[in-house]
Amino acid sequence: MRFEINKRLLKRNRQIAQYLFFFSLGVLVLGFFVSNQMPTSGSSAQLIELVIPSLILPIGLITTLVSVHMTNTWIREPRPENTLKDSLKGLSNKSVIYHYFHNPAKHVLITPQGIFAITTRFQNGSFTVEGDKWSTASGPLARIVRLFRQDAVGNPTQDAINNAGHVENLLRATFPDLGGEPGTLVKPLIVFYDANVRLTINNPTVPVLFADTKRKPNLKDYLRDIAKEGRFALTPAQIETFEAATVLTKKKK
Repeated sequence: MRFEINKRLLKRNRQIAQYLFFFSLGVLVLGFFVSNQMPTSGSSAQLIELVIPSLILPIGLITTLVSVHMTNTWIREPRPENTLKDSLKGLSNKSVIYHYFHNPAKHVLITPQGIFAITTRFQNGSFTVEGDKWSTASGPLARIVRLFRQDAVGNPTQDAINNAGHVENLLRATFPDLGGEPGTLVKPLIVFYDANVRLTINNPTVPVLFADTKRKPNLKDYLRDIAKEGRFALTPAQIETFEAATVLTKKKK
């Protein structure tokens, strides 16, 4: 099993997340300082006193939310690439997983069993999926907290389908003569990797799995159980070609 990580992108986005944090903090401190130092007499002073905070504070709020989202994606531990590595131990040495080379599909797994676009979630709450519909067991206050923490689960099913479609487009661009019906070459998967997440899974449109091999259903068992399905797979030569077209070019940048 080979693991490829776009370390350049990972490092860059971590730095952006850190810079955004300090920038947003600085904007909020500046807004507080300006609001308390402004003169309160005169119509023009009162107008400025209203205008400046109304400009600074929204900028601070927006950059804070973006910073939190970037931190969740690129800094927060445990890292999905590490948990997936643990989940995939023992997989065929003909397999390879690419992390952060095919965005928005962050994790692309190529194995003899097939090609998979893995969409991960770090959330640790209680979630239910019915087909392609997701719901969260939380009240209005919890939803507000999740907004500021930027850890709402969203719609993993739609994200997974979009990610698989993106990878399939890359495959067809690399190999124009590929046959098969559209949407059949790449299998979307959803993997939750927080140890405390609680899932209720009812006939999901896209397989929903745990990274933890001790929980059911999990990624490792899923790949083992579909080994004989005969899904579309790439030959070693095709993997090299696909890697040269979509991975090696990014490593050189």
